[in-house]
Amino acid sequence: RNSVCYPKANVKIAATHAGITVGEDGGSHQSIEDIALMRSLPNMTILVPADEKETIEAVKFAANYKGPIYIRLGRLNSEDIFDDDYSFQYGKGISIEEGNDCTIISTGIMTAMAKKAVSNLKERGVNVRLIHIPTIKPIDKEIIIKAAKETKFILTCEEHSIIGGLGEAVASVTAEFEPTKVIKLGINDLFGESGTPNELLEKHGLTSENIEKIIKSYI
Repeated sequence: RNSVCYPKANVKIAATHAGITVGEDGGSHQSIEDIALMRSLPNMTILVPADEKETIEAVKFAANYKGPIYIRLGRLNSEDIFDDDYSFQYGKGISIEEGNDCTIISTGIMTAMAKKAVSNLKERGVNVRLIHIPTIKPIDKEIIIKAAKETKFILTCEEHSIIGGLGEAVASVTAEFEPTKVIKLGINDLFGESGTPNELLEKHGLTSENIEKIIKSYI
């Protein structure tokens, strides 16, 4: 706060092993409130890439950016989402799939799961818009407002507490500019616990199957 953000120091924080997918290390090692803490700090930029290619491009951007940056990285291997020609755009969300029934807004590892859910739902006639948010702060207000105007509701997906993370960032935008229903999928107001990554993701509903289930319950 005082040493980095207050003077806008050119400091980059690369935080690995974020979220509950640290697994067996348990609650003492699972940072599920980090985005909320960093969002509260003036001058802090927050990046949460979804795959290897985006991580490389986000790090390149951070190296050339003057000011504090927090890059949130997980422990698990990530599924490839972006092509080799992907270019990171600061403060911009990415439309991965188009749809008019509803919108999923995701970040980090949850984008791959959301993409799978969207594909399955499309086969059942449900057309879901998928937006990936690699920059949590500053967040892309324009893409969120557009989704709120054009689709019936928004589901946010994050491997983070539902308090202070992506879901609340999106909800604050819609509340101010384009009120709509926002459902937040993440970790409830709890500490983490030990378990395999897949066991913990399943327990907290952070799976493509549960994303599908939630969407179908609101359609």
